Amino acid sequence: MAFTIGIVVFVILFFGSYFYTNIKYDTKLIKILYKAGFIEKQVTLADGTVLNYGEGPNNGKQALLLIHGQAVTWEDYAKVLPNLAEHFHVFAVDCHGHGESSMNPEKYKAKLMGEDIKWFIENVIGGPVVVSGHSSGGLLTAWLAANAREHIKGIVIEDAPFFSTKPGRRESTYVWVDGFNRYHEFTQQNEEKDYFAYYLKRSYWKNVFGEKLWNRFAKDALSSKRKHPHKPAKVWYLPPAVNRIWETLTYPYDRRFGETFYTYSWFDGFDEAETLSGIQCPAVFIKASTRYDKNGVMLAALSEEDTERVMELIDGGKRINIKSGHDVHYDQPKAFIKIVLDFAEEL
Repeated sequence: MAFTIGIVVFVILFFGSYFYTNIKYDTKLIKILYKAGFIEKQVTLADGTVLNYGEGPNNGKQALLLIHGQAVTWEDYAKVLPNLAEHFHVFAVDCHGHGESSMNPEKYKAKLMGEDIKWFIENVIGGPVVVSGHSSGGLLTAWLAANAREHIKGIVIEDAPFFSTKPGRRESTYVWVDGFNRYHEFTQQNEEKDYFAYYLKRSYWKNVFGEKLWNRFAKDALSSKRKHPHKPAKVWYLPPAVNRIWETLTYPYDRRFGETFYTYSWFDGFDEAETLSGIQCPAVFIKASTRYDKNGVMLAALSEEDTERVMELIDGGKRINIKSGHDVHYDQPKAFIKIVLDFAEEL
């Protein structure tokens, strides 16, 4: 009898812990983040642009600036920020159109965003800085290294989509099929007003999970979002890896930012090859895993050939391969932290 009761208690605790983690995984990370001394702040530029950012404890150590990728916020780095704060004075900025920063489509261009982040380095950080950027934030990191050389000690580019977003290439990438083109199609119709609902009916992930299972997930995710419209949608019985799908669709994010990748206007005045060739500081490029589906759609930020071209253009750059999804800092936080710390020691 006692053994049976023990088994029942174990099962209850196991599944209770599992379901609790599914719902609280992100808020738990945020609590740890703020307990580590991070403070959310804002600064306003002369033209009225507001940049929201998180700042770690001023421990007198060298400054590290983190620039996130699309559709998330500075808190997406929550898994690595407390540890990095022990070694750096950390700043993590919300890019234009994300989080609490200004949502002005006129500023949704690499060059204009780069100029504002350069101002941020000069006027908020106030000195030379190591910069690490993920995805589109990695593109901005390269721009800073080439155009704000006097302020940049070194850069870590995390799986940035160099060359793969160009017209003629992008059409066979996941981010186009299930992202930029999906949203553009939404803007061209009038039947569905809620993009989240529109997306769930057509998501690429329906092919992965199967229509019946996906429709179940989608129904519960939509219910979660409508019940808590100002929070990321979560499905209590799904693990964080799956719930992360909803996160990127329900963060505070201006989807007009993504439209500039559809029109390619984000790249106005920003030549990727020229920018990479202009990098003179020490640089590390983190390459996540590259996979293709049965239809040849690239499930990665950039191909092996793209990565080789990046490394040819960055004089003296170092490449590090990581078996990980696109968000290396989230999927492999210990590996990411080690890369950044090792790189800083070499500077």
